[in-house]
Amino acid sequence: MAQLSGHPLDSTLAGKLPSFISGEWQEGAGDGVEVVDAVYGEPITHLTTDGLDIAGALDYAREVGGPNLRKQTFHERALALKELAKHLMSAKECFYEVSFKTGTTRRDGWIDIEGGIGTLFAYSSLVRREFPNETFLTEGPALPLSKDGTFMARHLLTPKEGVAVHINAFNFPCWGMLEKLAPTLLAGVPAVIKPAPQTSYLAVAMFQEMLAADLLPEGAVQLIAGDVVDFLPHLSEQDAVTFTGSSETGKKLKAHPNVIDKAVPFTLEADSLNACILGESVEPGDEEFGLFIKEVSREITVKAGQKCTAIRRVIVPRDKVEAVAEALSQRLGSMTLGDPTRDEVRMGPLVSAEQREEVGRSVERLRGSCEVVFEGRLELSGGDAEKGGFYPPTLLYCDNPLNADEPHEVEAFGPVATLMPYKNLEEAVALAKRGRGSLVASVITYDRNEARQLVLGAASHHGRILVLNRENAQTSTGHGSPLPYLVHGGPGRAGGGEELGGARSIKHFMQRTAVQADPTTLMAISKEYVAGAKTTQDEVHPFRKRFEDLLVGETYLTHRRTVTEADIVNFANVSGDYFYAHVDEVAAKDSLFEKRVAHGYFLVSMAAGLFVDPRPGPVLANYGLDNLRFVEPVGIGDTIQAQLTVKQKIKKDKREDDKYATGVVAWDVRLTNQHEEAVALYTILTLVEREDD
Repeated sequence: MAQLSGHPLDSTLAGKLPSFISGEWQEGAGDGVEVVDAVYGEPITHLTTDGLDIAGALDYAREVGGPNLRKQTFHERALALKELAKHLMSAKECFYEVSFKTGTTRRDGWIDIEGGIGTLFAYSSLVRREFPNETFLTEGPALPLSKDGTFMARHLLTPKEGVAVHINAFNFPCWGMLEKLAPTLLAGVPAVIKPAPQTSYLAVAMFQEMLAADLLPEGAVQLIAGDVVDFLPHLSEQDAVTFTGSSETGKKLKAHPNVIDKAVPFTLEADSLNACILGESVEPGDEEFGLFIKEVSREITVKAGQKCTAIRRVIVPRDKVEAVAEALSQRLGSMTLGDPTRDEVRMGPLVSAEQREEVGRSVERLRGSCEVVFEGRLELSGGDAEKGGFYPPTLLYCDNPLNADEPHEVEAFGPVATLMPYKNLEEAVALAKRGRGSLVASVITYDRNEARQLVLGAASHHGRILVLNRENAQTSTGHGSPLPYLVHGGPGRAGGGEELGGARSIKHFMQRTAVQADPTTLMAISKEYVAGAKTTQDEVHPFRKRFEDLLVGETYLTHRRTVTEADIVNFANVSGDYFYAHVDEVAAKDSLFEKRVAHGYFLVSMAAGLFVDPRPGPVLANYGLDNLRFVEPVGIGDTIQAQLTVKQKIKKDKREDDKYATGVVAWDVRLTNQHEEAVALYTILTLVEREDD
């Protein structure tokens, strides 16, 4: 096995897989549990946690890792994740070499290895783009709680001061670890990883490189390699648990007395009976028919069907059953099984011989209401049919799926799916819902009305729905690919959790607190201007100041300007906007304005002229405009004034090719008329030069 940074992975029978806890690699006492190669059944290592101080590891995370992470801003954590991803990508070939022993082909390993690393890149980018460069997060606008505006509230999110325990599944030892670590670490919470025993050696291989990169603060991550690790009695109120695996095991853990007593957040992502629905409008020979066959066969065979998102139920119009069964059988029959290191092999084994036996038992249960319409042959190109985990692609058929329980209850976690017919779209939706909650479903049709009916009908029971047709086939990421920005989770049987989902998965590890105070105090706490807060003024124009010299709450009140008919006519000529309310005196009198009014965008342009200092200086560019609202109409003869207030400051990280170190300043802009009534409200973003670090 490849020699990686840190502790070597011993491939001999006597070797033991170490755990990294309390800042060092440690081996448990005794021989523990043997882990074998999925392809040939050869021993790889042993797992044991006997004698390891599990409670001490959790305390170490809380007392060392947590404080270290909370000192960093979101952007500092995000940059560390980006550099970590780059380091892991440079070592990917070592991970592929180890991954072959888990039974995955290189194509399958790509999902786990590079897909997992890609999740780090995606989350790092999201945070640097959408989060402030702060240690806390504000959510939503300030809310007035009194008529006079002296009492307000704001929701703040701060990192929980506990540890996140991640209990992962065997099918994605890399991706499963990284997709949970990304939101956890970005939230400022340390993590303890518990990989599944069968593939823990691959998780350890990647974890070693994470440590070798030396990019994360001390105590931020730990890993415990063992068969069964009893974390639950040692959890506290500030901790969190995520679990990926069987629904039965997850429910038992979630019901642990200490989890209930301490109200520990428990995210359960369980395997589900995901469906793929062929639209009734699709005919054999249509592009969508070919896409359907390709998608279903791929989901049956990728990672030998060992995916929580794999298609288990193939729902098709009754008159298309024969054509679908024939096409799937032909495609599955061409699949070459064997040693995944060989170029000709398209599908490797299950993770172990024990898993093979478990899948076999599940198929026997499915036979209670189903018949086998296709079963591949175990003609291997390399590998050991007896000691390895090889199981042939298998397609079953249930003729009366609405009245059968097994195909909606029994999951064969391998290359197995069940074909089931429907007579109309309502029945197709009913079949999809029989899964009692799923991670994902696919709808394959070119008929938009059909797609709408199926999606809206099944949405309540699914975390994600893919609609696939000829127009997105080339760019679609596919049925079985969770994406960092989208929800990965589902209701009911799927566990009710959301492991992914962009910013929402980061917020899961943070405490949302409603802070009530006067506007000025609320501004001081949140570092964002709140309407009604006491402001400051300076003789120096704010556009003459560098980023670090500007203060949140600093205000600039411009001179006034009266709107003339010439202004409106000239703006109409320049913009080409001759809307009647601006240029037609007769029609304007009959409008809701009862007079000619200025263009809203003229007011924004005029305001820029009122507050912009035109000389070169620290303000480098207009970065954007947010939340524009036109409150009152402005007519000929009305006099406008602008008030500009520093609302928020966001320090940007300087890249190597940047000429200046910069920050984004958000300005609260309030335009008023001669009666001091607001006529327009918005936020202007400017890019401002700052002192280089």
